[in-house]
Amino acid sequence: MTLSEFKKIYYMEWTHRQWGRLVGLTFVIPSIYFILRRRVSSSMAIKLVGISTLIAFQGMIGWWMVKSGLKDDLFAPGSHPRVSQYRLTAHLGTAFLCYTAMLWNGLSILREHRMMNLNKNNLTASTAELRTLKSPILKTFRRSLAGLAVLVFVTAMSGGLVAGLDAGLIYNDFPYMGINLTPPSSELWSEFYSRRGDRKDIWWRNMLENPSTVQLDHRILATTTFTAVMALWAYSRFSTKVRNTLLKNAKTGMRGVVHLVWLQVALGISTLIYMVPVPLAAAHQAGSLALLTGVIVLGSRVWVPRRLQRLIMQSSMKGKGGLPQPVLTGKHSVAVNGGGLAKAKQMHAKPQS
Repeated sequence: MTLSEFKKIYYMEWTHRQWGRLVGLTFVIPSIYFILRRRVSSSMAIKLVGISTLIAFQGMIGWWMVKSGLKDDLFAPGSHPRVSQYRLTAHLGTAFLCYTAMLWNGLSILREHRMMNLNKNNLTASTAELRTLKSPILKTFRRSLAGLAVLVFVTAMSGGLVAGLDAGLIYNDFPYMGINLTPPSSELWSEFYSRRGDRKDIWWRNMLENPSTVQLDHRILATTTFTAVMALWAYSRFSTKVRNTLLKNAKTGMRGVVHLVWLQVALGISTLIYMVPVPLAAAHQAGSLALLTGVIVLGSRVWVPRRLQRLIMQSSMKGKGGLPQPVLTGKHSVAVNGGGLAKAKQMHAKPQS
């Protein structure tokens, strides 16, 4: 490595560290201000403290990851500096969790603000939207979306293992790996990676340390994610009940997730075929975060926070002189009585003669 090459790597790492510190400070300092001035609710204060703690933990994991590459043989002839793929994936995962927590809470605040303004200006529209979102027809869609978010996250983490092991530098074609769809089983479950005499660790060590098996795992997870997105889109498109119940912004969000997953697949295959050039690899990693963002945004459009429901009901009660105003949700109605929520069966009173 020449001095100019070392400077390039050094300044990339230096910029990364300074940017990470800037991100942390721009979140932690305002959080402290809002909490001390009591400008946020107690539940939101707890969330802000939790995210701030996670940011600090992320910095510690970053140094823990770098430390794994500082070995005694670092300057030996032919030595190649490399950090642990486990610590690299942990660092990446914590970053994704921080981002997801910030995004979800930010979207919740914006949505709460929008719904309260809508409720103030048009009570009928806000209660109708709330009733639609609480419909049991969307229950399966919401649960599937939650599973999809987990699947996207796990797939991204498997990409961290691929990066840590340089597993993208082998089998640079798609969909085949060599002459078949998978490498030989003797290569996938090699005894070379086992560290126990009884070979009981051969399965999980190959799945986490064997570049061939790690790349195959990532391919399988990526294909499963793509299939899951398309299946969920088809369900929202061809199920008449779901299509008629989903709000317009949720349908738009679903189409956005479909576009993102196609883009991510194209980036992943291109990164593999062209032997992992840094710009394409970085775009592929950014694509995974973009896809997770799309899924989280879609989730925020079909979930109904309990706090939002309570605030709308309380606002409705005040707007009607303190009387509880029901919002129908299936066979029961949700009403505010004495400032709290109570479930009551619908009463169909006959007009008195």
